[in-house]
Amino acid sequence: MGEIDDISESKSVVFVTVGTTSFDALVRAVDSQEVREALFRKGYTDLVIQMGRGSYIPSKCSGEDGSLSVDYFTFSSSIAEFLKSASLVISHAGSGSIFETLQLRKPLIVVVNEDLMDNHQSELAEELAERNHLFCARPQTLYETISAMDPNSLVPYQPGDATPVAKFINRFLGFVDE
Repeated sequence: MGEIDDISESKSVVFVTVGTTSFDALVRAVDSQEVREALFRKGYTDLVIQMGRGSYIPSKCSGEDGSLSVDYFTFSSSIAEFLKSASLVISHAGSGSIFETLQLRKPLIVVVNEDLMDNHQSELAEELAERNHLFCARPQTLYETISAMDPNSLVPYQPGDATPVAKFINRFLGFVDE
């Protein structure tokens, strides 16, 4: 795969992204039978996994047997189309992936990589979850998070206006304010 296929309106796609690194614990968690079944019970029909540099290879499934269809790829020149077509995004805790998904107003589960040292990403994910903009999980709690989540309970993220800060910095640096 690598470029998005023609996704019909009847499909409800879960897109999983690990970014450019390796996050085998997340890929392994979404590949588990219990997570696949939980997603299917929630009405999702397709699971597309961007697995990055990971070594764990998920199991593909056509979905012809009435189960969740599963496909994966390592990298794509852009994941924007995957994000746009997704009904749910499950992502690593990278700020770029988080804010790109929130701007598209897609339901989002952020899975924190506990193997990272000095994990500032978990602070961002937990703060945004506290504000009800997304759901936050660990690989071992992903099944419970999916089972309990109500995407309609999420509050849309409103990005702030950086203009006042930019004007202050310009004045401080001595640039003329127009």
